[in-house]
Amino acid sequence: GLADPGPVAQTFFMDDEIAETYLLDSVLTLVDAKHAAQQLNDRQEARRQVGFADQIFISKSELVSAEETEALIHRLKHMNPRAPQQKVHFGDVPLSSVFDLRGFNLNAKLDIDPDFLKEDGQGGHDHGHGHDHAHGEHCDHPSHQHGGQGHHHHHDDDVKSFAFKSERPFDAAKLEDFLGAIVNIYGPRMLRYKGVLSMQGTDRKVIFQGVHQLMGSDLGPLWAEGEQRSSKMVFIGIDLPRDIFLQGLEQCLS
Repeated sequence: GLADPGPVAQTFFMDDEIAETYLLDSVLTLVDAKHAAQQLNDRQEARRQVGFADQIFISKSELVSAEETEALIHRLKHMNPRAPQQKVHFGDVPLSSVFDLRGFNLNAKLDIDPDFLKEDGQGGHDHGHGHDHAHGEHCDHPSHQHGGQGHHHHHDDDVKSFAFKSERPFDAAKLEDFLGAIVNIYGPRMLRYKGVLSMQGTDRKVIFQGVHQLMGSDLGPLWAEGEQRSSKMVFIGIDLPRDIFLQGLEQCLS
């Protein structure tokens, strides 16, 4: 159905009676390859369902060309790089892809498609600060004007994603103030966001995750001996001001 998943998901966290009885494991989104392009163009609810997803299933890919399927996969990835995509045929899906995904758990798992980071990290985004900015679909940096060669940046989707990476640790107080401020201002447009962070003064990973204005954080596992400490964050939202987020996060580094 074409429902906005945000209010549905929030119910599981905001209603104490429901939260005591039920656990929201994940959001699964089924994308009809035959009609997806038009639905994503016309319906914001469809775009939000993609942005909210923990797992995306693509059906009816046999009804479209390989080029159309590849373009759809690319488009979905740039709307939501954290959700794995899987082609399905007549609902034949392993249960492990549906149940116990733990999409809302505060764990140290944050898988962002490496092709997303590699592709959108191209173009010399080196600001001399020891970190990389991996941008979403609509980067207005001059080096990202590819002339359409080898890229599928054809859709002006309002649901976009972007990532932030840094090998410098965060200052906890600065980051808390900044995240609180952006959630207060942009929360209604922030569909899903998560980070696995390196913080000054602790030997443990710090995990945060949020849905709209609801944000939680916790200490994760210890950094392993010899493991490169770094922070990785992804934001998925509706016309979020990417530069404000990335510049603000940069200023929170210690």
